[in-house]
Amino acid sequence: MVLAELGGQIASALQKMSNVTIIDEKALNECLKEITRALLHSDVSFPLVREMQNNIKKIVNLEELAAGHNKRRIIEQAIFSELCKMLDPGKPAFSPKKAKPSVVMFVGLQGAGKTTTCTKYAYYHQKKGYKPALVCADTFRAGAFDQLKQNATKARIPFYGSYTESDPVKIAVEGVDTFKKENCDLIIVDTSGRHKQEATLFEEMRQVAEATKPDLVIFVMDSSIGQAAFDQAQAFKQSVAVGAVIITKMDGHAKGGGALSAVAATKSPVIFIGTGEHMDEFEVFDVKPFVSRLLGMGDWSGFVDKLQDVVPKNQQPELLEKLSQGTFTLRIMYDQFQNILNMGPLKEVFSMLPGGAADMMPKGHEKESQAKVKRYMTMMDSMTNEELDSSNPKVFNESRMMRIARGSGRLVREVMEMLEEYKRLAKIWSKMKGLKIPKSGDMSALSRNMNAQHMSKVLPPQMLKQIGGMGGLQSLMKQMGSGKDMMGMFGGKDK
Repeated sequence: MVLAELGGQIASALQKMSNVTIIDEKALNECLKEITRALLHSDVSFPLVREMQNNIKKIVNLEELAAGHNKRRIIEQAIFSELCKMLDPGKPAFSPKKAKPSVVMFVGLQGAGKTTTCTKYAYYHQKKGYKPALVCADTFRAGAFDQLKQNATKARIPFYGSYTESDPVKIAVEGVDTFKKENCDLIIVDTSGRHKQEATLFEEMRQVAEATKPDLVIFVMDSSIGQAAFDQAQAFKQSVAVGAVIITKMDGHAKGGGALSAVAATKSPVIFIGTGEHMDEFEVFDVKPFVSRLLGMGDWSGFVDKLQDVVPKNQQPELLEKLSQGTFTLRIMYDQFQNILNMGPLKEVFSMLPGGAADMMPKGHEKESQAKVKRYMTMMDSMTNEELDSSNPKVFNESRMMRIARGSGRLVREVMEMLEEYKRLAKIWSKMKGLKIPKSGDMSALSRNMNAQHMSKVLPPQMLKQIGGMGGLQSLMKQMGSGKDMMGMFGGKDK
């Protein structure tokens, strides 16, 4: 994924500092030098990097820190905080309201994935109960209306456009008026792009904005744009009132740091990131969980939110009860594999976990990992109810394993491998024993009940050490604040 290399380099710099015996000015400078190099290499603009470096040095004044302070933890917290600050303009984007018509206009250069992103944005809100509609005001690119029409039809979203009218302003106004009469509460206007910034593009954007009076203008940016990102984003901001940013193609191998610079240039929040071509490869962007995942620390709240979407409401209390008991059966494993497959691309799902299932998702092997999960499920289909509901792996003697292998068309060795995976996951599950279950039985409340004690059991030892042990974990969770933000990094509860 884009930025994975950047995250790895920053995490590596922090790890090296953790291995230093004495944290002094030299160790701090060495760590900051590596992080600076990584950010610049990833195309984050130089002024932003310099500002971040200066801010960290102001926060971490080693001479003034009293004895007994955990300097490593203070440095790590400062770096986490500054990365969040770089991505957070400090103001929320406009949020559409149901049953009240909102007009959202999309702008950006040609090739950034604007039309696909319009449909993803509409589809996301449709699933949330909105009544969206799409208007194609792109008369510059041949095939733009055909593409939007095809996407909208697939997602069952009403659309408006014309093969004969060449005035984008007229199409935009007619489309918006049509859908307002049809009581659509989210009207999305897709505008023209160009291969480069030019006066005609900006003039057209201004005219469409003036005529439709959008409640929100979203700037769509290709993550691979590089160092030009800052200037490009600034130029769009000066032409129309950009209120939010969506970064596309985050599933590629580009450096991606330039896209982060767009936030600083537009002073507008990133609201979504596109992680692939498919309709569901579209994630809500939340700064703290994103930085947490960037540094390889997972995003527990994001995982729980995704799981909540696929686990039926009536099954959630039962699942939470089993979690609190620490009892893990093969049937539970089967159900959760099914849920994970329904949650979207495996690489994103597994990146949300702080190490629990990392071994099943090696870098660049998503298809193999998905095949492995399906293979395990096929083997479990050949088991008896007694076997599926047992939490004792010793019931699987040689004859039973041979029967399961024959029934699923697999090798005995593969059945043994699946049982080893079961033991590993059962061990992680057992560590959640005693977790306080919300009375509502709602999974969304689960992450708020997670405390540092539970998270310290789930996190890999080397990661816990890097954070600064239990004290560091509690401190980081406290730093998250309250409400949804509190769940950001590890889904913890402030004590």
